Formats: sequence, C-alpha cells, structure tokens
Amino acid sequence: MKEEKKNLETICVQAGWTPKKGEPRVLPIYQSTTFKYETSEQMAKLFDLEESGYFYTRLQNPTNDAVADKICQLEGGVAAMLTSSGQAANFYAIFNICSAGDHFVSASAIYGGTYNLFSVTLKKLGIDVTFIDQEASDEEIKKAFRPNTKALFAETIANPAMNVLDIEKFACIAQSQGVPLIIDNTFPTPINCRPFEWGADIVVHSTTKYMDGHATSVGGAIVDSGNFDWDAHADKYPGLTQPDDSYHGLTYTKAFGKGAYITKATVQLMRDLGSIQSPQNAFLLNLGLETLHLRMPRHCENALKVARYLQSRPEVAWVNYPGLEGNIYYDRARKYMPNGTCGVMTFGLKGGRDASVGFMDRLKLVAIVTHVADARTCVLHPASHTHRQLSDEQLIAAGVAPDLIRLSIGIENADDIIKDIEQAF
Repeated sequence: MKEEKKNLETICVQAGWTPKKGEPRVLPIYQSTTFKYETSEQMAKLFDLEESGYFYTRLQNPTNDAVADKICQLEGGVAAMLTSSGQAANFYAIFNICSAGDHFVSASAIYGGTYNLFSVTLKKLGIDVTFIDQEASDEEIKKAFRPNTKALFAETIANPAMNVLDIEKFACIAQSQGVPLIIDNTFPTPINCRPFEWGADIVVHSTTKYMDGHATSVGGAIVDSGNFDWDAHADKYPGLTQPDDSYHGLTYTKAFGKGAYITKATVQLMRDLGSIQSPQNAFLLNLGLETLHLRMPRHCENALKVARYLQSRPEVAWVNYPGLEGNIYYDRARKYMPNGTCGVMTFGLKGGRDASVGFMDRLKLVAIVTHVADARTCVLHPASHTHRQLSDEQLIAAGVAPDLIRLSIGIENADDIIKDIEQAF
C-alpha cells in the first residue's frame, strides 16, 4: 500500500527514523566506525554494491541515513546524503558531474566561501566557472554556456546579498542547455521554499544554519530530485552513464536509476574524499530539524519587525529584506516563499563603513559572530569578515557593499532585539 504523503510539520518531527517493537523512540547515535557480518561473501556483496547495508561509516551510517532521509522528504527528493559541511556539499554537488576540462555556470551573488571554492579551488582541479548576473536576460545568461558546461548553480536567497532567485527562469535556462540546475536552499529551508517544485534538479544545504538552528553542528546535505535524465545527455555525463572501473564496470544510471547521482557521490566521492558528517552531529542536526517548522515562522516574524524598525531610523541609509513591502524582491519572494523568506537581512548606515563597524561594536544582546541563521540574533560585516578575500570588484559582483551589515534575527523577543539596536545607534 502506498504511504500517505505527510505534511512538512510531521516530516520534521517523525520522518527518517521509524522504531520497531522495543527499539528506541528517539533516533539512536550509531557511534561506530564499522559493522559486523557473518560471512566474507556478505561483506563482498556490499563492496560490490550488489546489496545495501552498512560496513564502514565513511560511506554510510544509520544515524546519518535517517537524517538524510528526513531532509530528502522535506525537499521532496528521491535521495540525499549528508556531508561534513555546506562547503563540502557544494563541492561534491559540482565535482560529482564535473572533472578536469569541464565548465559550469554560477550566479555571482553567492556566499563568499562558495565563490572562492568555485573561482579558485575548482580552477586548480581544471574545472572552470563563469559567473553571471542572475538578473540578466535569458539570452545574456545563455551566452555563458559552452559545449562542456555541466551545471547551473545559484542560491535561492543569496548570502549576504539577499537576492531572491527567479527559480523558474533558471530552471528553463538549465533545461534548454541540457544541464541540471543546482540550488543552495540554505536560507529559506524547505519550510519556506521547495525548489524542486519550481524546476530545480539538485538542492544543497549548509545544515549548519537553520536546519541545526542552534550553532552546535557544522554539516551539509545534497538532495537529488531524481528528475534530471542523465542518460538523455549520456555523452555529457560519462561518470554516471558509463561503466565505473572501480566497481567492476558498474554503470550508475543502469544500476540505481533515479538514485544514481547520490549513489555515485556516496560510493565514489565520499569513499575517496571522506567529508563525512559525524553520527553525533547528525543526531544534533535531527534535534534541530524537529523544531524547524516552529522556528522559521518566528525568525521571519521577528525579522520583519526589525526590518520595519530599521527602515524608520534616520541613521539607516538602506534596508534589504525580501519580506519587506517595497523591497525589489518582494513580489518574487511572495511567489516562491509565500509563508516567509528567512531571518536574515542586510542594511547600511549613512556614515558608511566606519559607522557600520562602530554600530556593531556597541551592540550588547546581538553578538558579532562568524555565523548566521541560528536561534540567537547575530551580526557580521561581510566586507571585513566572510568576504574579505574578495577584491572590491568581486565584492560588488557578489552584492556586498562596503557598508553592508548582515543581521541574522533569532527567535528571542523582537522588542528586546530592537532595544539593543536602538541603544547602539
């Protein structure tokens, strides 16, 4: 009998781990590197991918798989995997289908660490990237594609530029070019946006942010929609559609169907590179996921109150929050994220960079930290911190002005947050 589809709130609390008679009600931490079998033949079948099971935590672990399954269900995908960080998820998502000599296209308004990963580190591996303005016309963006282009990448809400992506537009471009659309959905989370419903093919997350929600555990996730037809573009994706010599000539699309992409990322990339999330971190992530549906509305509610307050202050030059009426992305945010965007916003002070830094130093409740999107309100100056490796030209391309303050609103009482901001002015 087909299982009845659950609502997101129920998935947050119940999905991934279904205990049987006498088993723990709460997801256990399988804190073991290895797993026992009765015969050598049993183990051999696991190594040949002929049977599923656990034999070494670098490839799979029951705790991790339960949490990955929960995230997969939240996004509406067919398969998912956890990684050690959001950066590892971004790297695996691209490296799983790109190799030396390949190329991909990315929006320029993305997290600074991701920009550096794409423009510097992947380039050292022989993988080239072209950054484009996501607000450019379809025709202009298509000019960036080449015969060896393998993917299109963007963020649903750019960190820290706060640009809201036109997902349908990007999905149509990717489809017309025969490549998957990979979207980082960290800021809205699947509670507020489900990119697969708008045509995205693969979603990545820094689970370190709202999913964990408490700034306890670094982690990442990759989810595959199962909708991209790799075999229809077999020549472009030989890693998935041609035999893998490291598994006795197994072909992933033939052996695993819609699970091919995640299976390859697990048994090939995770096997060789080992960027695993620890079972302990996965356990903590699961605790965060259980309240994600409760926290996200509070983040959004508080953020809107703070954004409106900032907009009323004479010291403030500008406020950028997609949920704010009159924002350039307001209508687009209402389309893709009708229940709210996230708790993150940016703003600048009329005194420029020095005024912004001085304001931050006077905050008391709001902490200066290299983090964003957790339960506690925090603040950062990207040009001085997360994006300091970028040149002025790259900063502008990434949507980071010198005076830009990134403010991540937590789930405290909004009045207390506003009082702290007021005294800092």
